[in-house]
Amino acid sequence: MTRLVLFGAPIAIAASILFSRGDSEPPKLTPQAAAPAPSDQEEPEAVEQAEEHSEEIDALPPGLAAPEMKEIASRLVSSADASTLDWRSRYGAVEDLGDGNGYTAGIVGFCSGTNDMLQLVEAYTEEQPDNPLAPYLPALREVDGSDSHEGLDPGFTRAWREAAEDETFRSAQDRLRDRLYFDPAVRLAKLDGLGTLGQFVYYDAMVLHGPGLEANGFYGIRDAAMAQADTAAEGGDETAYLDAFLDAGRTAIRARTVQRDTSRIDTAQRAFLRDGNLALRTPLVWRMYGEGFRIP
Repeated sequence: MTRLVLFGAPIAIAASILFSRGDSEPPKLTPQAAAPAPSDQEEPEAVEQAEEHSEEIDALPPGLAAPEMKEIASRLVSSADASTLDWRSRYGAVEDLGDGNGYTAGIVGFCSGTNDMLQLVEAYTEEQPDNPLAPYLPALREVDGSDSHEGLDPGFTRAWREAAEDETFRSAQDRLRDRLYFDPAVRLAKLDGLGTLGQFVYYDAMVLHGPGLEANGFYGIRDAAMAQADTAAEGGDETAYLDAFLDAGRTAIRARTVQRDTSRIDTAQRAFLRDGNLALRTPLVWRMYGEGFRIP
């Protein structure tokens, strides 16, 4: 895979920076699937930079990682993925969306074709060996990287929903969401000098597009945005940079063959940005696929 733009030197972090509608089509209101992230993919340079600056990042205010803000982030993502603010109702969701990623399931759309579902079931089985999904591990290993259901049908969806009744499985979903998507996105947004809204924009893009280096993956989208505008940590205007990032994310969505609706950008994130709400303060009012939502 080829990156669009190579990053420059390590970026300085400034705590003072941090916390201070387009065309669409009728959506299928189901979880979005993350794009594949091959296990042999090189580690993004941005990840290395975040590790180098881990102490500075850890010293910053929590931003989106604050419990009340993380709850808001989960509700916002759920409004886009499932047209509901009740994100906890999605632990047992499982369906093939016809997007080439096999089964999509759980609170952030873990996919049988993109390795994260396999990681989830393996971790759950280590903790709870006698679980309804354990018998499907051999099949999940075989179908990883494809949209095949071989060895999964007809019982896998029923087993997933049964497992979702187990608090251990729900906790395993939470932990993998944080490790693969939430924590890396928030830390990188802080590295880029972004406030809470920017941290959410990164997180939503990480969930939707997956942590890929290609043009339609998260890191490719970030590269495209950085080619158009400086990040706040580079001395650029935060709003201008987020506009560029949302433009790149929208382009990636519209390049898809399925699930091409861009409401999560056009009438949600862009609306917050137009309002100057870089801190993602409540109340939040937005529309998703024509339906109104509010967090008081």
